[in-house]
Amino acid sequence: MEARLTPRRLLVCAAAIVALVSVTSACGGGGDAQAAAKDPPLVKYSDSRLSFSYPSAWTAYPYSGHGELHFQPIVYVSTQPVHEPCSTHGNTTSCGFPVGHLQAGGVLITWQVNGIPAMGLGPGSRIHVGGHPASLSDTAGGECRRIGADRTIDVAVETSPPPSAFTYLTACLRGPGVAANERSVKALLASTKFLS
Repeated sequence: MEARLTPRRLLVCAAAIVALVSVTSACGGGGDAQAAAKDPPLVKYSDSRLSFSYPSAWTAYPYSGHGELHFQPIVYVSTQPVHEPCSTHGNTTSCGFPVGHLQAGGVLITWQVNGIPAMGLGPGSRIHVGGHPASLSDTAGGECRRIGADRTIDVAVETSPPPSAFTYLTACLRGPGVAANERSVKALLASTKFLS
Protein backbone atom coordinates (compact mmCIF):
# COMPACT_ATOMS: atom_id res chain seq x y z
CA MET A 1 0.00 0.00 0.00
CA GLU A 2 1.38 3.35 -0.97
CA ALA A 3 0.93 6.32 1.44
CA ARG A 4 0.16 9.57 -0.26
CA LEU A 5 0.67 12.90 1.43
CA THR A 6 -2.67 14.61 0.95
CA PRO A 7 -3.33 18.17 2.15
CA ARG A 8 -5.48 16.78 4.98
CA ARG A 9 -2.73 14.41 6.20
CA LEU A 10 -0.20 17.23 5.96
CA LEU A 11 -2.44 19.49 8.08
CA VAL A 12 -2.99 16.74 10.71
CA CYS A 13 0.80 16.11 10.93
CA ALA A 14 1.53 19.82 11.25
CA ALA A 15 -1.10 20.17 14.00
CA ALA A 16 0.39 17.17 15.86
CA ILE A 17 3.89 18.69 15.69
CA VAL A 18 2.63 22.08 16.95
CA ALA A 19 0.78 20.38 19.82
CA LEU A 20 3.86 18.34 20.75
CA VAL A 21 6.09 21.43 20.76
CA SER A 22 3.53 23.36 22.85
CA VAL A 23 3.23 20.60 25.46
CA THR A 24 6.97 20.02 25.81
CA SER A 25 7.81 23.72 26.08
CA ALA A 26 5.05 24.23 28.67
CA CYS A 27 6.32 21.31 30.73
CA GLY A 28 10.00 22.16 30.67
CA GLY A 29 10.54 25.64 29.32
CA GLY A 30 8.32 27.58 31.68
CA GLY A 31 9.22 25.76 34.89
CA ASP A 32 12.16 27.96 35.80
CA ALA A 33 10.19 31.14 35.17
CA GLN A 34 7.34 29.89 37.36
CA ALA A 35 9.75 28.86 40.13
CA ALA A 36 11.40 32.29 40.01
CA ALA A 37 8.00 33.97 40.38
CA LYS A 38 7.16 31.79 43.41
CA ASP A 39 10.55 32.18 45.11
CA PRO A 40 11.69 35.81 45.01
CA PRO A 41 15.36 36.55 45.75
CA LEU A 42 15.99 36.95 49.49
CA VAL A 43 18.07 39.26 51.64
CA LYS A 44 18.94 38.82 55.32
CA TYR A 45 18.19 41.14 58.23
CA SER A 46 20.15 40.79 61.45
CA ASP A 47 20.51 42.84 64.62
CA SER A 48 21.39 42.01 68.24
CA ARG A 49 17.95 40.43 68.88
CA LEU A 50 16.92 38.49 65.78
CA SER A 51 17.68 37.60 62.18
CA PHE A 52 15.48 36.54 59.28
CA SER A 53 15.35 36.45 55.48
CA TYR A 54 12.81 38.36 53.39
CA PRO A 55 12.16 39.16 49.70
CA SER A 56 14.58 41.68 48.22
CA ALA A 57 11.63 43.78 46.93
CA TRP A 58 10.81 44.59 50.57
CA THR A 59 12.86 46.97 52.76
CA ALA A 60 13.80 46.56 56.44
CA TYR A 61 13.59 49.69 58.59
CA PRO A 62 15.27 49.14 61.99
CA TYR A 63 13.45 51.18 64.64
CA SER A 64 15.69 53.96 65.92
CA GLY A 65 13.30 55.60 68.39
CA HIS A 66 12.91 54.72 72.04
CA GLY A 67 9.34 53.38 71.99
CA GLU A 68 6.60 54.45 74.35
CA LEU A 69 5.45 52.78 77.53
CA HIS A 70 5.25 49.07 76.77
CA PHE A 71 5.69 49.49 73.00
CA GLN A 72 9.21 48.54 71.86
CA PRO A 73 9.48 48.14 68.07
CA ILE A 74 12.48 46.22 66.75
CA VAL A 75 12.17 46.48 62.97
CA TYR A 76 9.59 47.19 60.28
CA VAL A 77 9.68 45.44 56.91
CA SER A 78 7.60 46.97 54.13
CA THR A 79 7.09 47.48 50.43
CA GLN A 80 6.77 51.22 51.06
CA PRO A 81 8.46 53.84 53.27
CA VAL A 82 7.49 53.97 56.96
CA HIS A 83 7.16 56.85 59.44
CA GLU A 84 7.34 57.26 63.23
CA PRO A 85 4.40 55.26 64.62
CA CYS A 86 3.89 57.35 67.79
CA SER A 87 2.72 60.92 68.25
CA THR A 88 2.43 63.01 71.40
CA HIS A 89 -0.16 65.70 71.99
CA GLY A 90 0.16 67.31 75.40
CA ASN A 91 0.46 64.49 77.96
CA THR A 92 -1.00 61.87 75.64
CA THR A 93 1.08 59.59 73.44
CA SER A 94 -0.61 57.31 70.94
CA CYS A 95 1.03 54.74 68.70
CA GLY A 96 -0.24 53.03 65.57
CA PHE A 97 1.12 51.57 62.38
CA PRO A 98 4.19 53.16 60.73
CA VAL A 99 2.25 53.37 57.43
CA GLY A 100 -0.86 55.52 56.98
CA HIS A 101 -2.35 53.47 54.12
CA LEU A 102 -1.00 50.30 52.53
CA GLN A 103 -0.55 50.56 48.76
CA ALA A 104 -1.98 47.95 46.36
CA GLY A 105 0.05 44.73 46.66
CA GLY A 106 1.62 46.17 49.80
CA VAL A 107 3.17 44.47 52.81
CA LEU A 108 3.93 45.84 56.27
CA ILE A 109 5.54 43.63 58.91
CA THR A 110 6.20 44.85 62.43
CA TRP A 111 8.45 43.04 64.90
CA GLN A 112 8.14 44.35 68.45
CA VAL A 113 8.42 43.45 72.11
CA ASN A 114 5.42 44.22 74.25
CA GLY A 115 6.64 45.08 77.74
CA ILE A 116 3.45 43.86 79.42
CA PRO A 117 4.12 40.39 80.85
CA ALA A 118 2.14 37.72 79.02
CA MET A 119 0.78 34.67 80.83
CA GLY A 120 0.46 32.52 77.71
CA LEU A 121 0.38 32.52 73.94
CA GLY A 122 -3.34 33.06 73.56
CA PRO A 123 -5.44 32.00 70.55
CA GLY A 124 -4.11 30.75 67.23
CA SER A 125 -2.39 27.77 65.68
CA ARG A 126 0.59 26.49 67.63
CA ILE A 127 3.87 26.80 65.72
CA HIS A 128 7.55 27.30 66.53
CA VAL A 129 9.54 30.37 65.50
CA GLY A 130 13.30 30.26 65.97
CA GLY A 131 12.91 27.21 68.22
CA HIS A 132 10.44 28.99 70.54
CA PRO A 133 6.76 28.15 71.05
CA ALA A 134 4.48 30.57 69.21
CA SER A 135 0.88 31.11 68.14
CA LEU A 136 -0.23 32.27 64.69
CA SER A 137 -3.58 33.88 63.85
CA ASP A 138 -4.40 34.58 60.21
CA THR A 139 -7.54 36.66 59.64
CA ALA A 140 -9.27 38.48 56.81
CA GLY A 141 -9.06 42.19 57.54
CA GLY A 142 -8.19 42.17 61.24
CA GLU A 143 -6.40 45.09 62.88
CA CYS A 144 -4.56 45.84 59.61
CA ARG A 145 -7.87 46.82 58.00
CA ARG A 146 -7.23 50.30 59.51
CA ILE A 147 -4.47 50.83 56.95
CA GLY A 148 -6.30 49.22 54.03
CA ALA A 149 -4.98 45.66 54.33
CA ASP A 150 -6.99 42.60 53.27
CA ARG A 151 -5.26 40.19 55.65
CA THR A 152 -3.63 40.29 59.10
CA ILE A 153 -1.18 37.69 60.38
CA ASP A 154 -0.43 37.95 64.11
CA VAL A 155 2.30 35.87 65.74
CA ALA A 156 3.18 35.81 69.44
CA VAL A 157 6.55 34.21 70.24
CA GLU A 158 7.37 33.05 73.77
CA THR A 159 10.97 34.26 73.75
CA SER A 160 11.16 33.84 77.55
CA PRO A 161 9.01 31.77 79.93
CA PRO A 162 5.77 33.42 81.11
CA PRO A 163 5.02 35.68 82.79
CA SER A 164 7.33 37.77 80.62
CA ALA A 165 7.40 40.10 77.64
CA PHE A 166 6.90 38.18 74.39
CA THR A 167 8.07 39.11 70.90
CA TYR A 168 5.30 39.83 68.38
CA LEU A 169 5.07 39.93 64.61
CA THR A 170 2.15 41.53 62.81
CA ALA A 171 1.97 41.26 59.01
CA CYS A 172 -0.47 43.42 57.05
CA LEU A 173 -1.09 42.29 53.45
CA ARG A 174 -3.05 44.05 50.73
CA GLY A 175 -4.03 42.53 47.38
CA PRO A 176 -3.32 41.77 44.72
CA GLY A 177 -0.81 39.04 45.54
CA VAL A 178 -1.96 38.28 49.09
CA ALA A 179 -1.36 34.51 48.76
CA ALA A 180 2.21 34.95 47.47
CA ASN A 181 3.01 37.52 50.16
CA GLU A 182 1.51 35.24 52.81
CA ARG A 183 3.91 32.47 51.67
CA SER A 184 6.79 34.96 51.93
CA VAL A 185 5.75 35.91 55.49
CA LYS A 186 5.65 32.24 56.50
CA ALA A 187 9.10 31.71 54.92
CA LEU A 188 10.35 34.74 56.89
CA LEU A 189 9.03 33.15 60.09
CA ALA A 190 10.69 29.81 59.20
CA SER A 191 14.04 31.59 58.72
CA THR A 192 13.84 33.58 61.99
CA LYS A 193 16.47 33.09 64.68
CA PHE A 194 16.51 34.87 68.04
CA LEU A 195 19.99 35.97 69.03
CA SER A 196 19.45 37.13 72.60
